[in-house]
Amino acid sequence: MATDSLALPLADEQLAQDLIREMTQVEDDLRAAVANADSLVDDASRHLVSAGGKRLRPLLTLLVSQLGTGVSDDVRKAAVVVELTHLASLYHDDVMDSAPLRRGAPSAHEVWGNNVAILTGDLLFARASALTSELGPEAVGIQARTFERLCMGQLQETLGPRDGADPVAHYIQVLADKTASLLATSALFGAKLAGAAPEHERVVTQYGELVGVAFQLADDVIDLTSSGDVTGKTQGTDLREGVPTMPVLLLRQIVASPEGTPQDGELLAEIDSDLSSDEALASVVEKLRVHRVVDMTRQKSQDVARQAIAELDGLPDGSVKDALVKFAEVLVDRVA
Repeated sequence: MATDSLALPLADEQLAQDLIREMTQVEDDLRAAVANADSLVDDASRHLVSAGGKRLRPLLTLLVSQLGTGVSDDVRKAAVVVELTHLASLYHDDVMDSAPLRRGAPSAHEVWGNNVAILTGDLLFARASALTSELGPEAVGIQARTFERLCMGQLQETLGPRDGADPVAHYIQVLADKTASLLATSALFGAKLAGAAPEHERVVTQYGELVGVAFQLADDVIDLTSSGDVTGKTQGTDLREGVPTMPVLLLRQIVASPEGTPQDGELLAEIDSDLSSDEALASVVEKLRVHRVVDMTRQKSQDVARQAIAELDGLPDGSVKDALVKFAEVLVDRVA
């Protein structure tokens, strides 16, 4: 099966067909959830939904529900909640990162300005909260704690590591909060709302956390090695805005170590220079993409994905476990 650019080939044809059918319904429900009577607000709130996306989070919710009683109205609702939450965070992220493109389309702040983009993100967070309230107080608590982690991750990224802290470890924690927390919640919702065993809830939550970190590390590689036509984002935006990524953090480590070469130091100086011109940015991207830090980041992504798969030893053998293994593999195979 496929959701936009993510292909998840499954050996169990019936499971694949069931997920395709349910994802189609979730997509319809998602579009209904962002609709507004006001035409301007409607355009802004539909902007990223209409641009597409991998829909990783709702897919994971639906898939994990198969460990229990399967997809229900509540599971579908939770699938919409996690995608709405993700979309809302993207409106805010793009403003903070000054990202001109998202999913191949102009970012909302490029079309309507920062204020409208931020308020549209807030509106989608509110819609997600309203839907979550229909799932009961436990779900509200899970969603609130997830939202807290999303905010903490963004804050920690903005503030940077404390003096003396390991920048790489700090970055991994940022990824865990900003990205992995919502994937963990996606898996937890699927298990809990389908009545899966408590020990299976713990397994899939930890799996989702690790998969989220592996996914974002893979994105750090893809942002340098793939064109904007593939990623739907402007290449090198993080470099221009000074947003830390794993390849740059590893380069800083190398430059500070005896292994660093004059060429490494020159590249880092170029990264830290004014990258406002497209030519300067393209030059840095081209040099960084062939540097060994990209392979090092790729390896880290694959290592974390293997840790996620190892967590699945706590699940019964079968098509759902096999599909979760494939889910993790597909996320990192994008950078193989």
